[in-house]
Amino acid sequence: MENEDLFESRVDLTEVATTFNAIQTEINKVVLGQQKIVEQLSIALLSEGHVLIEGLPGVAKTLTAKCLAKTVDSDFSRIQFTPDLMPSDVIGTMIYNPKTSEFNFKQGPIHSNIVLIDEINRAPAKTQAALFECMEERQVTVDGKTHALSAPFIVIGTQNPVDHEGTYRLPEAQLDRFMFKLVVDYPTIEHEQKILELHQNIGHRLDLLDIKKAVNFKQLESIQKTISKVKVKPEILAYIASIIHETRNNPNIYLGASPRASLCLLQTSKVLAAVSGRDFVIPDDVKEMIIPVINHRIVLNPEKEMEGMTNQGALKFIVDKVTVPS
Repeated sequence: MENEDLFESRVDLTEVATTFNAIQTEINKVVLGQQKIVEQLSIALLSEGHVLIEGLPGVAKTLTAKCLAKTVDSDFSRIQFTPDLMPSDVIGTMIYNPKTSEFNFKQGPIHSNIVLIDEINRAPAKTQAALFECMEERQVTVDGKTHALSAPFIVIGTQNPVDHEGTYRLPEAQLDRFMFKLVVDYPTIEHEQKILELHQNIGHRLDLLDIKKAVNFKQLESIQKTISKVKVKPEILAYIASIIHETRNNPNIYLGASPRASLCLLQTSKVLAAVSGRDFVIPDDVKEMIIPVINHRIVLNPEKEMEGMTNQGALKFIVDKVTVPS
């Protein structure tokens, strides 16, 4: 314990914890009953990772994403995906300028810092493919010329898990580019009553102007440099590797997690440790991040799926099986 106390004092994590709490405080002014989702979104923001939010209509998926964007002093754009959306509608296109007799690049809405893509599974494969380069390499290529996207760059996608008419299943390669998949459930009856009281007091439309900026670019860069100093012991790295390896060699799972998943698990565990006031990762940090990081990256064996097993259930079996480092 004495060694841990000395270890804990090596990095000043005040800015990380203060910013993390400020982001949540601002979002919770408007979004009620989704504390875990708000917390995980805040972790994704500090990690600069993309997020897929899945939930039934009316559970505040879009509202939560917009509130998160409001807490950051940055550019924000929203794209409504539809079956007729073309790649150029997202990334931009070349426009002829008759005055100069040249083609100029006109940026699409993806050229922003935080991009909300509503109903991301409604666009066809060609448009989904246009996001691959954006999400992984933070750039777009049009007519052979590469255009860098400004940092930070975060995509927040939303989708409805029950309405399948006019939708397209997201490719595994695209799902793997999302750091988190967060599943939003209905609020409890107590939280639903508070939502009603909030609307009754302030009127039908929520005013997002009340949400204050909690962080800017420079602070995000500083926070990410601080998080990079969080220590991870070899035993924890081995623990993460064992979990990912088990997803690839488990009889319940047809397709296991990728190396990108292990990197995301490492990064988000470091963020969770930092916002918890520790500059070292413990096994509980890793356990907390397993479901949101890996849930969307594995595919169950069809037989197990027919038996009623879920991705979360398969991952819980793995967590119980893999030896936790002491």
